Amino acid sequence: MNARTILAGTALVALTAIPALAETPIRCSHQLPPQHEVAQVIERWAAEVETLSNGELDVQLFGANALAKPEENIPSVAKGSFECAFSVNFQWGKTMPAMNVTLRPYAFSDPEIWRKWPDSEPAAYLEGLMEEKRLKNIAWLFQTRMSVFTSNGKSLIAPADFQGIKIRGLNPAFDTSLTAMGAATSSMPGSEVYQALSTGVIDAAITDVAAAYSRKYYEVQDHMTVSPVISVFFNGYMNQAFYDGLSDTQKAALDEAGRKAAVWAVEDGLAAEQAAPAQLEAEGVTLHVATDAENEAMRAVMQPAFDHAFTEEGGEDVAELLQLVDGMVQ
Repeated sequence: MNARTILAGTALVALTAIPALAETPIRCSHQLPPQHEVAQVIERWAAEVETLSNGELDVQLFGANALAKPEENIPSVAKGSFECAFSVNFQWGKTMPAMNVTLRPYAFSDPEIWRKWPDSEPAAYLEGLMEEKRLKNIAWLFQTRMSVFTSNGKSLIAPADFQGIKIRGLNPAFDTSLTAMGAATSSMPGSEVYQALSTGVIDAAITDVAAAYSRKYYEVQDHMTVSPVISVFFNGYMNQAFYDGLSDTQKAALDEAGRKAAVWAVEDGLAAEQAAPAQLEAEGVTLHVATDAENEAMRAVMQPAFDHAFTEEGGEDVAELLQLVDGMVQ
């Protein structure tokens, strides 16, 4: 059976005309709409799993929150309510704060880090923490490493430019790096940011460069600064007991498909990153690409504040992870 996305309202359709096959079904949930570039990588991954397993694994994708809400995916897979899910790193929250290590300002700006990530010591460390939660990591999908600071009237380029600015926050540790520059943060889902910007609830936002275009921030913000501030990823994970019950052939199929998907995600993310600046300028945005010196000035203020707050939040797990990341980027 070919991999397919099952949307709400179609998941319960019985395929009575298809004869029963000796397949192992894998129900896999994620939050993304079909047109999202990461959703398309997940589709390719599912098809590849089925191909590599010679049809032994039947991956059933439930996108656009059809099976569970985003915040329900991690606990549901851990409990075995369904077998698999993909989550953006923000969503691990207090369950596993260490997953937000890629929000460390300016620590993941080199795309080679992402190409090496699946076999890296930091990735292995995070996978070990996931196993403690009864979860098996099966894919690392890079989404973006390039951010934009959006604003009106002037560009946000130096730390002093953030003084008194109301800006959308991301999570407690990263928000600390914004407040270190004098900004006031307000947390909200991405779907609410456009309205908050248009009504003046916030003055500025940080998002990835492609999302600034796809979410049409250019309609409510006229200046944007492109800077490799943070990196964002989705990772795929599976119920550990379910994974342990698979055959060696099936596990090998999941491993190879996950490695291939990691490469696809990097390629697609970099392509979107390269296309978006010109699209934003075409919409009338005054675009500033931060220089190395400007990025370093931002890093010098933001990263120490983030590291302190991140270590306080995650304890020994995070302190050890940061050391591994330092070793990787040197």
